[in-house]
Amino acid sequence: MLGGINIRPSQHGAHFRDPDSSRVLVLLVGGGNCKPAMDPSSQNSSTAGNGILPTPAGGGGAHANTPASTPTTNSGIAVLDPAEEQKQNLIQSINSIQKTLGLLHQLYLTVSSFNVASQLPLLQRLNSLVAELHTMQKLAENCNIQVPMEVVNLIDDGKNPDEFTKDVINSCIAKNQITKGKTDAFKSLRKYLLEELEQAFPDEVESFREIRASSAAESKRLAQMQNALANGDVKVKTEL
Repeated sequence: MLGGINIRPSQHGAHFRDPDSSRVLVLLVGGGNCKPAMDPSSQNSSTAGNGILPTPAGGGGAHANTPASTPTTNSGIAVLDPAEEQKQNLIQSINSIQKTLGLLHQLYLTVSSFNVASQLPLLQRLNSLVAELHTMQKLAENCNIQVPMEVVNLIDDGKNPDEFTKDVINSCIAKNQITKGKTDAFKSLRKYLLEELEQAFPDEVESFREIRASSAAESKRLAQMQNALANGDVKVKTEL
């Protein structure tokens, strides 16, 4: 006994038992180093008393088997991909808009049947609407979406905004038809000039046709080497 502490020698060192507590210290002696360690029996009894299982030596605890699907920084803050972050911001903005529309509908119902008893719900819904509009404004700073003014005007007029898409497609079709008409007119003019030149200068036109044929063959060969399709075919525009 040393200072009220029971000392019991063992194979690996000495066991110290403190009479004031139930702790048992083991002094491990080896290679000139003395290391205090807890008695395994006391550890098991302490963990059994509070019902907490010991954490494995590998570490990790409850997060040991959690997959690292999201990259994190050294401080543990999750880093989202820019496209994913933009998508999340858009989803939050849409949810805020839908919530605002719901609050406006509730406010409309409250005002349409207003009485003295509905004064408090009216104030609560007004405050909720103001708070949600403030949230929507903050979310709008993180969303970079360009909306044409034509779409806004259609919405203000109470029309379907899909009409803007319809008008754009019809405008593209009309411009394509105009461009096709100009192209066909130039082709007809080229054909007419070639026929007139052939009557006036038959030898020169024949040499011109041979040069154009050799040039077309060379262009086709280059196209087969560079722009071969998956099935081996090549789409080459022949010129007359």
